[in-house]
Amino acid sequence: MAVIHHTALKPTKLELLTSWLPSRPWYLGGADGPELAKAGGFRLDDPEGEVGIEFMVVTDVSGAHPTSYLVPLTYRGAPLDGAEHALVGTMEHGVLGRRWAYDGCHDPVLVAQLLALIEGRAEAQDQNTSDTPDREITRSCTGGCPAPTDFTTAADDHEGTELTAPHGAALRVHRALRPAPDAAPLLPPDAAGHVAGSWDAPDGTRARGLFAVLRTGPDA
Repeated sequence: MAVIHHTALKPTKLELLTSWLPSRPWYLGGADGPELAKAGGFRLDDPEGEVGIEFMVVTDVSGAHPTSYLVPLTYRGAPLDGAEHALVGTMEHGVLGRRWAYDGCHDPVLVAQLLALIEGRAEAQDQNTSDTPDREITRSCTGGCPAPTDFTTAADDHEGTELTAPHGAALRVHRALRPAPDAAPLLPPDAAGHVAGSWDAPDGTRARGLFAVLRTGPDA
């Protein structure tokens, strides 16, 4: 499993996201930029041990109402070919050196492991502690997942990111998170799988909602 290094990052992840978030269509914060605080998240392991995978939740209080965002990120030791449009920024890591941080929805390693999580072939890991499962992350799968390579398009809209495959399958990653009133996220009727999790709400309570929903197409 991936080792969590407790070391300095320059710039920090929150500093990178402060610059990057306003460029997203699902950003709901103030015109002067977000005011971010870390609110939760989890990690997944890269089977090859090369790419860091983190699903970070940050809360922004700059807008009319506080908003919590899910930001899947990958951390690489070299640029990802063809993913210049998905680069969030670069950081200097106190142990690993320069790291390239990408919007993980455009990184095939993250997409593959997210599908593995939905299917139950991967286990969510604690965001801050090595070799520790995150028991707050739940998942389901009612049918076979498409192959990660099938998802050839990733497009942002005002609520999230939709990854689509030619045969009609779609993987929606929720970005502006919506807490479920009864702490049990309601799945859409055509869902074939999902990931849900919890995060710290601005009022100090623990919120819960959907992180990702898989829908399979007619030919899946």
